Amino acid sequence: MNVDDLMSAAVEAAGTDDFGPDTFVEGLSVLCASANDEAQLTELGRFAVEQNIIGSLVNRLKITDWVRQHPDVVQERIEAPLVVVGMFRAGTTFLSHLLDRDPGNRALLRWEASDSVPPPSPQTFRSGPRVDAANAAIDMLESLNPQMKIVHHEDAEGPTECITLLGQDFKSLTWEAIANVPTYSEWLLGADYRSAYRYHRTVLQVLQSGGVRGAWTLKSPNHAIAMEALTAEYPDARLVLLHRDPTVLCASACSLISTLTGTFSDADHTAYIAEHWTQMLADSVDRTEAFRLAHPEHEIIDVHYADLVGDPLRTIETIYATSDRELDDRARNAVAAYVSANPKGQFGTHGYRLEDFGLQADAVRERFADYVERYGIPAEVSAASTH
Repeated sequence: MNVDDLMSAAVEAAGTDDFGPDTFVEGLSVLCASANDEAQLTELGRFAVEQNIIGSLVNRLKITDWVRQHPDVVQERIEAPLVVVGMFRAGTTFLSHLLDRDPGNRALLRWEASDSVPPPSPQTFRSGPRVDAANAAIDMLESLNPQMKIVHHEDAEGPTECITLLGQDFKSLTWEAIANVPTYSEWLLGADYRSAYRYHRTVLQVLQSGGVRGAWTLKSPNHAIAMEALTAEYPDARLVLLHRDPTVLCASACSLISTLTGTFSDADHTAYIAEHWTQMLADSVDRTEAFRLAHPEHEIIDVHYADLVGDPLRTIETIYATSDRELDDRARNAVAAYVSANPKGQFGTHGYRLEDFGLQADAVRERFADYVERYGIPAEVSAASTH
């Protein structure tokens, strides 16, 4: 993978050559080198990663061009977004779907995160050719690896993670989800995320300008390692931090990454995945704790996974009450209806074991003992989850 070739392909596809600030170039360069040298991609994998990179660059080009042609977009106000921070595999997807049931909220949808221009109107928000094309791409990917539908399924018209937008500045865990890229990962943990969140805001402004408005509800465990940059860009953000038994988090994250990266590489990355994603959870815990100590003015709403799945509606009520939002009857009924209509494991049971990755439960418990004690996180006896 060659940076110049990828950028040229994106320019040809987008029909414009202005990428905006060059803040993305270093990350893209490190990613390409890491993927070339370390990811051990199959031919299909290399093609898929290339197309993902080109697609990210194309959307960046289109966003930049749209703002140039519609300068008033930058006046759009993104006020007090509710941001679900993580932890990894602790129910962020489930929570984002519950929040999306409230008609007063505005989620970032999967299709629009990667195909943002022109911004959707209320009529094209959840249906139309772009939504259909995105669903077809999802179906094709899941046909290559059916396990993906069980491990982490998203509909194009449903809420998605902010990693897609951060990935268009090439500071995002999205690239680690499809390829094992140790050098890029090391660079990413030391990267300055401020430009990624400035771009993130710009995309939200563009999307909102189409007329689909509401209180933004966003989510990604990636935010846990970049909370300084997140809150610098969104100082009024309401932060929600999910907690779950680390033995389950580690096993589930390793299983997810093995499934995703295994679609694009036939090499055995088990040892790397086990070490890296356990450390990523530790880094997430450490960084969120450091942020709390440094910024007591930013209230964080702590939510236990057990409470979320045990009583979803009460959890939503608690989050709303703590973040000064009103949960009216229409929203309450919509959340309750979603819970009833979407039972756990509807796409199959996601099973995982620490031992499959050479990890021992006792060692993981000891490593995260302080975290578990600090938040009173209950142990889980079953390794099957709602993400």
